[in-house]
Amino acid sequence: MTDSSAKTLRLLFPQWQGGNNPSYVFGAQMLAWLAPETSGPVETVAVAEPGEPLEMEEGIVARRALLAQAEDARRKIDAHRPDRVVVLGGDCSVDLVPFAYLNERYDGDLAVLWLDTHADVINAEVFPNAHAMVMGNLMGEGDADFAGLVKRPVKPENTMFAGRLDTFESLPEVRAMEARIFERLKLRTARPSELAETSAPVLDWLRSTGAKHLAIHFDLDVLDPAAFRSLLFANPDPSGAIGGVPSGRMTIAQVVRLLSDVSEVVDVVGLGITEHMPWDAMALKGMLAKLPLIGAPGR
Repeated sequence: MTDSSAKTLRLLFPQWQGGNNPSYVFGAQMLAWLAPETSGPVETVAVAEPGEPLEMEEGIVARRALLAQAEDARRKIDAHRPDRVVVLGGDCSVDLVPFAYLNERYDGDLAVLWLDTHADVINAEVFPNAHAMVMGNLMGEGDADFAGLVKRPVKPENTMFAGRLDTFESLPEVRAMEARIFERLKLRTARPSELAETSAPVLDWLRSTGAKHLAIHFDLDVLDPAAFRSLLFANPDPSGAIGGVPSGRMTIAQVVRLLSDVSEVVDVVGLGITEHMPWDAMALKGMLAKLPLIGAPGR
C-alpha cells in the first residue's frame, strides 16, 4: 500500500540523552550507513555531543537538551512537510516529534504500533529518563513540556504494544505505574509468543481502529539477543551487563513477517528504528585507535 509519489523524509536523529547512553550516537550513525539508499530528502537533527555528565532538570535527565533537539527535529520536518517519515535513532524518544507530526498530518487518523520490549508510557514520578516516557507523551500524558510537543494526541485505542515483556523487576514502582496506565487506558498488547507464528493479533487490532495510516516504532531490543547482539542488553563485557532481562524475544524473521503483513493492509507512513548498540563495531573502533600506524599519532 505504498504511494510512490509520496515524499518520504529520512531523519537521522542520534539522540542519546533520553536514555543517558552516549554510545547511541555511534549506533545511529552506523544505522544510517547500513540503511538502503534513498532518493528523498535527508536531514540530521543537531544533537549535543557527549561530554559532561547529564544533570537532572525538574525530574527529567537532560530536559533542556532534549527539548531543544525536539524543536530542531520539528523545524526540519516542517521545512519538508513530508507524507512519510523514517527516523534512524538514537534512543526511543526520537519518535516523539515525528509521530506527533504524522498524527497532525493525517488529521488524527494515525495508528501507532510500538514494537518494543518496553511500553515507554511511564513518567518522571517514578523514572527520570525520557526514553521511557515517549509513548505516554504521544497520548498527551506525562510531563507538560514533552506532552506539549504533541498538538494532537494519539488515541489510546489507536496504539498497540507488540513484543512487550514484563520488565523493571528491580523497580516495582515503575511496574506498578505501567500496569495502572495500561488498565486505565485499556491499551492493547501482544507478547512475542503470541506473534511467533502469526500476525493476527496486530492485524485484528488494526482493523478495529479503522485507521488508514500507521507509524511503527521498532526498538531493536525487541529482538532475541541470542541471534542479534547489537543491543544494550547484550553487552559482551560482564562488568557492564544488565541483569534480569526477560528471555523469549522475537527473531528478525518474525519482525519482518509482522511488518510485511501490516504493510499489506494499511498505509505505513512512519518508521522509527531505535537503540542500535553495535558492541563489536565499537570495540573494534576503540582497538584500531590504539594500534601502530593506524592509531593515534606517534604510536
